[in-house]
Amino acid sequence: MDTIEALVSIERPEAAVLLLRLNRPRQRNALSADLLRQAADALDAARSDDDVRCVVLTGDDRAFSAGADIKEMNARGFDALSDPKRQGAWDAIAEFPKPLIAAVRGLCFGGGLELAMLADILLVAEDCVLAQPEITIGIIPGDGATQRLGRTVGKSLAMQMVLTGEPISARQAVASGLASELLPAAEVLPRALALARAIAKRAPVAARLAKECVQAAYETPLSAGLAIERRAIRYAFTTDDQKEGMAAFIEKRAPTFSGR
Repeated sequence: MDTIEALVSIERPEAAVLLLRLNRPRQRNALSADLLRQAADALDAARSDDDVRCVVLTGDDRAFSAGADIKEMNARGFDALSDPKRQGAWDAIAEFPKPLIAAVRGLCFGGGLELAMLADILLVAEDCVLAQPEITIGIIPGDGATQRLGRTVGKSLAMQMVLTGEPISARQAVASGLASELLPAAEVLPRALALARAIAKRAPVAARLAKECVQAAYETPLSAGLAIERRAIRYAFTTDDQKEGMAAFIEKRAPTFSGR
């Protein structure tokens, strides 16, 4: 039996960057309710921690995550998916306001892919295989893939993945827009941390506003999204970081952003 404390490890590899590692290696990081809850709790803590400006989420060499915990679902049926605590964990992860990067190696199946799609930036290793195989066990994706996948890769590929359950390669994931970079396996996490380091040096309020605006493009008509963008940039101009950023540009120096 897993201990809750072991399911997600939390590291601070450098200033302002938080690294979360899914840690159920024997189960290929299957997403039990306890693992999801701990991941959500870690992000909830990071949300209010001003020293965290970007988070990297990863698994291990064999798997980001092989998907939902099938044994848990088999034992509890639909109640395993509809449990309010489990749903609350998914919602907390989806609503995390700071930049989130997923560094993916090995298997990224089912709920694992649904979790990876909650990241703002998705990097994949050459050894990564991605799939929504739920139909092969008589169900369908239930944690967002039927909605998020099509918005990202288009109807045809989304239908192909969901209806056949067949995997796609990391190269196809990048070509379809599901991931932004394809990297040698050993370089995925270092690249994710490098991106996190770069983001952590940017203005935190602007990063949060930018994330909100880009996400709005997937959920609103263009006119509404543009209105959200205009409100966000208006707010950005009221921050200390805006004044510091423009002063630093004029003075030809690196800015020091306070998050205010």
